[in-house]
Amino acid sequence: MATAELNVYWNEETLKHEAPDGALHLRKPAILDTAESHPDQPERIRNIKRMIEVAFGDTARFESVDCAPRELIETVHDPDYIDWFESFSADGGGRIEDTTTGVNEHSFEAARYAASAAVEATRAALRGEAGVHYALCRPSGHHAQPHCADGFCFFNNAALAAEAAREEAADRVAIVDWDVHHGNGTQEIFYDRDDVLLISLHNDHGAWHPEYHPQEGSLEEVGVGDGEGCTVNVPLPPGTGDEGYEHVFERIVEPVVRAYDPDLLVASAGQDAGVSDPLARNLVTRPGFRTIANRFRELATETADGQYVLIQEGGYQVSHLAFATLGVLEGALDTTVSLEDHGTGDPFDRYGESVGLAEQWTDRAVEHHAANWPLE
Repeated sequence: MATAELNVYWNEETLKHEAPDGALHLRKPAILDTAESHPDQPERIRNIKRMIEVAFGDTARFESVDCAPRELIETVHDPDYIDWFESFSADGGGRIEDTTTGVNEHSFEAARYAASAAVEATRAALRGEAGVHYALCRPSGHHAQPHCADGFCFFNNAALAAEAAREEAADRVAIVDWDVHHGNGTQEIFYDRDDVLLISLHNDHGAWHPEYHPQEGSLEEVGVGDGEGCTVNVPLPPGTGDEGYEHVFERIVEPVVRAYDPDLLVASAGQDAGVSDPLARNLVTRPGFRTIANRFRELATETADGQYVLIQEGGYQVSHLAFATLGVLEGALDTTVSLEDHGTGDPFDRYGESVGLAEQWTDRAVEHHAANWPLE
């Protein structure tokens, strides 16, 4: 199979998934006259794809993946849930009860294509194929639990990738989730296992639904049984930006992954910690994401023989998401692209970050997780 410097796994069918309009991600209340589009719009992916084409040209290759078979989905998700999702989508979908997550008639197939993109990217990385392997997934996956959808996610792409890696070649997989929202679904799937490590860096939003999202993402949620210590939650305060995330990588992510010594690294690469995202309050810029991904790449080189995969998660400001994801791909490729009109910076960068508060919260996380990992 031909490879390039940047290998992008996706399928155009994922653009057909649509969630109902409302008040951003919420239902439209009676006090509002006009509904607005749900945050998970296909323009997110169209803009990322266009950015890749412009910024990387012939050094990027797009591979259109097949639909994931049911048996692959069942390695992570309950058959009854899969049946329900397929039926709900086939009937036209709608909003799932009182949640922020919605479905149309194309959502089930879109989620299967997204899952396939994540797994195919992972398999290519494990085969040692050259270049960066990036799964351009929509819908995202890291909130999806074995038995239910959550947070715009239906099938857990990162968990499916990790499970496929475990079945094929990897004894231990480390998932680093820098999406601004807690990777609760991934946590739930591997909470009692020690063959998959999860490090989640997220705003301290807590549980947001008693049934669909009861996990808090707190320091105290560290795993149970064999998995105790293999969930490493790092809540971060609003206003955390480039320096704050670099501090977390230095103090927690890198030493924990080195100690765990995985065979594969998986990035749940959500760029909703970006400066303009409507569903978060963090301030990471394109250069900041460039640094995050570059450190992740170097960590994979050091601990996993360079085997890693990037899986797209959130990011909901449809313009800034392309700049932020460009930063991630620049970091993974160890390069910097100068854009016409915008150079190497971030045109959305206009606020200073709260470095001191982020360092305080990181110190607290270090103190807590030092019970299980060599942190100081």
